[in-house]
Amino acid sequence: MNPEEAKALEGLLEIGLPPPVSYAPETAGWWILLAALLLAALLLAWRWRRSWTANRYRREALAELAALEAGPGGAALLPELVKRTALAAAPREKVAALSGEKWLRYLDETEGSAEFTTGPGRLLTELAYGSGGVPDKEMSALYGTVRRWIRRHNARI
Repeated sequence: MNPEEAKALEGLLEIGLPPPVSYAPETAGWWILLAALLLAALLLAWRWRRSWTANRYRREALAELAALEAGPGGAALLPELVKRTALAAAPREKVAALSGEKWLRYLDETEGSAEFTTGPGRLLTELAYGSGGVPDKEMSALYGTVRRWIRRHNARI
């Protein structure tokens, strides 16, 4: 560089860069939207947790049903499992005293079908009183009916 060029460059100042751009929203609307989304996420998490806790008895009943189905002699305990599941979901005063046809009608009403009064669910009353001797094909249908009832029943009826 020659002396004339150096003299010309002496008076120049370095160009200042602007400050970095902030990622934080600058208007109140974005903060309100963020707060609303956070509140909605918390509400959904709370409702999911409440539903998960309320349906714990269903998960336990389905696990016990699978164990009864896999093991020998599980059929005799099936009516007890159905009654305990119903008692976990509905008021004791409404369910505990039911037996026979009234019990089967209650099970149908809570699921919205007729599988207990006219279908394979009728075997529950036979098993409850120890008459036994139910063929495997009918027991398989009964296990399927009970499994569907546990998954779908509505205790608020």
